[in-house]
Amino acid sequence: MKKILDHCHHKGISINDFIEDIIRGDRKTHLLTPSQIDSLGDRNVRLEDQWARLKEQNIEVLAVGDVSYPNRMISALNNKVPVLIFAKGDIQSLTKPCLGFCGPRKASEKGLKTAWDCADQMARKGVNIISGYASGVDMTAHKAALEGGGTTTLILAEGILNFKIKRDLKDVFDESRALILSEFLPGIPWSVRNAMQRNSTICSLSQVMILIEAEKKGGSISAGRTSLKMGLPLFVPVYEGMPPTASGNRILLSQGAHGLKKSVKTMRANLTPIEDILFHGEEKLIPYAERVFSEEPQLALFEDGTSYRNVKNDI
Repeated sequence: MKKILDHCHHKGISINDFIEDIIRGDRKTHLLTPSQIDSLGDRNVRLEDQWARLKEQNIEVLAVGDVSYPNRMISALNNKVPVLIFAKGDIQSLTKPCLGFCGPRKASEKGLKTAWDCADQMARKGVNIISGYASGVDMTAHKAALEGGGTTTLILAEGILNFKIKRDLKDVFDESRALILSEFLPGIPWSVRNAMQRNSTICSLSQVMILIEAEKKGGSISAGRTSLKMGLPLFVPVYEGMPPTASGNRILLSQGAHGLKKSVKTMRANLTPIEDILFHGEEKLIPYAERVFSEEPQLALFEDGTSYRNVKNDI
């Protein structure tokens, strides 16, 4: 692929122009492998059809090196960055402060309320909400952002030509405020492997991640660990009474995640530390496991507020 990008740069053409040249019959034999050249004979019609559909639906094809390609992805993923991404919507929304969400499809009711609360607060302050367009936590974050008048980015685990507006978003979906993005070829179907890779992309586009709930194994805790490996600030709710869907939260909090708690005054999630990072670049946070607590009581996110206590022993 590097040869193709170098060729485009040398000729002063975009990757879109390169693909159109192939469709018109120029097989670029000096750039493609023999197997790729042979495959064009069988796939040229399908390629032409997909390319026409991309253009018809105003889907952009962005290559590494293009002005519009998200710089955060390049910085975070380095040599693992997708060479091509496919995007529909306002790609400039990724230049705003961006907050990522991850969590299971079958989160607890309180977990979903927490996801809604956090996404709603941040979307109303101009933060772009990024998640993976799955049911559960992802869908809740997307919907809260749209209902709050904000923007949201939907990262797909399949090709962008398979995208459909899901029932949960139909009443609130706004094309001007929703960016759909995929790193997979346009017709690729959903797969578990794609979903795991998609989680890394969510992290790479975000300045901060919120993991609502995670079991000890699975995609959610993997996304949390990916955040920590990238050096990305990861916030995890501090629970009173750990639900089974959040057994991994304790693990992540002990590995360097920051505790997310509820404000005693507003009884909503206290997102001040996240705002400090997104708007002021403040990153001198002490991980929850290392924090020295004052004598002033802290309120865990899932406490009902009838009795306040220190949550130091919650992990």
